[in-house]
Amino acid sequence: QVQLVESGGGLVQAGGSLRLSCAASGLIFRINAMGWYRQVAGKQRELVATITSFGISSYAEFVKGRFTISRDNAKNTVYLQMTSLKPEDTAVYYCNAAVRRSALSGEYEAWGQGTQVTVSS
Repeated sequence: QVQLVESGGGLVQAGGSLRLSCAASGLIFRINAMGWYRQVAGKQRELVATITSFGISSYAEFVKGRFTISRDNAKNTVYLQMTSLKPEDTAVYYCNAAVRRSALSGEYEAWGQGTQVTVSS
């Protein structure tokens, strides 16, 4: 099994910053893409940012210029640096990873348990 554990969420005022971390552990041969999603109660989960194993990143339009995704492949960890936070960024943030458990296995998606980010106005 592979586990993703997020940390770094919390309460921050509008305009502030937070850094989320997500560490993967367990039976891991390789992690391809990693990403962050967010979900507000009653709404669909939406993509925030992704990053390939080569460090190529992409962002949702609503976070471009404010959030930065990065990863440390040696630590199987992905980060999300969030700046200029807005109240509408309030959500539960989930980490996602495309994992291969062996050289012969296919890829499957692992999810973290989520971390709450609350931005007050």
